[in-house]
Amino acid sequence: MSSLVAVLHQKTPGAGGLRDRLRWRSLVLVLLAALALTSAETLRIVMEALSEAYLAVTVFVAGTLALVYGLERAFKGDFGTLLARVGRWQVPAGAVMGAFPGCGGAIVMVTQFTKGHASFGTLVATLTATMGDAMFLLLAKEPGTALGIIALSVVVGSLSGLAVDALHGRGFLQPRRPAQAAEAPATAAGADAAAPASLRLLWFVLLVPGLALGVMGAFQVELASLVPLPAGTEPELWLGVAGAVLALILWAGWSHAQEVPASAGCSREDLGARIMTDTNFITAWVVFAFLVYELGLHFSGVDLAAAFALWAPLVPLAAILVGFLPGCGPPIVVTTLYLTGSLPLSAQIGNAISNDGDALFPALALAPKAAMVATLYSALPALLVAYGCFLIWE
Repeated sequence: MSSLVAVLHQKTPGAGGLRDRLRWRSLVLVLLAALALTSAETLRIVMEALSEAYLAVTVFVAGTLALVYGLERAFKGDFGTLLARVGRWQVPAGAVMGAFPGCGGAIVMVTQFTKGHASFGTLVATLTATMGDAMFLLLAKEPGTALGIIALSVVVGSLSGLAVDALHGRGFLQPRRPAQAAEAPATAAGADAAAPASLRLLWFVLLVPGLALGVMGAFQVELASLVPLPAGTEPELWLGVAGAVLALILWAGWSHAQEVPASAGCSREDLGARIMTDTNFITAWVVFAFLVYELGLHFSGVDLAAAFALWAPLVPLAAILVGFLPGCGPPIVVTTLYLTGSLPLSAQIGNAISNDGDALFPALALAPKAAMVATLYSALPALLVAYGCFLIWE
């Protein structure tokens, strides 16, 4: 998310817009707390969703982002010059950048297109291959499936981009005056708006045991099998709830102040703030997706898997259409439904190919016509691959 802010820093909301955003985010948390307290059963559902989101997703997202952003900081490079050198390899390079977990790689390639360094086919390859922040969720829960989708996305994105360049030429829809993406760092709302140092420290302190418990959970190792615990104690549950609640509080109250540049030259403190901010954003969406699913089942009694089975041929199409929505929130919801068994793999694959994540925002702002055409072009491979998988496996 901080990469997106760096690209569109001119459009950063003013004080009024920031207050509005903080107000609705805080209202969401109040409503969530009120819903949790309606009964002991709903309280337990909310607590388990919070804990699962933190221990099964948040801790792994934070670890992955630390690795990704650390590599960005260590290997600073001029992407424009590099793209000019690779020539025909631009398209597969764009697909690889897009398929990288998160939206940073895709946003970089979008800005290179608007500067005139990358072809339209490269833009198509990038947007076709990217799955955005939803990839972190899939990696945390089903790493084998995630790696398979990454490989498939690179191949499909590369073929799509090469076909588009062959059809239209490399300069198709290139901005006449290449838009200069913002290079200046995103600034905080003000020193007084920064999250208290104690909360930031607590966030990282909770992350250490949380990551250990998350890894144990991934390997089906129970804490009670290693450490004798008093009967009735649930340290995993309470640590997960504490970590998730803290992430939501920081997301609601101070996320804007923590937005920092994606530059390789950022300080270690900025790097930590960037990891925390982006992790909190993904955590918020994952928590809401988990709760929509769990509470929806609780209050409605509907079996979503059975309901989708009745409309199985239309489910991949619906997931592809959801992928046209900008941002990483909708794909995270689709991925959550897939992981809970409510959506088939074909729907997940179709959504992964059609969705553009946060990369669509700077594309729409800097080259709207190219962004819309590229998004529409991603529909064809999404339909072909999703329904191919549907017919073969499902």
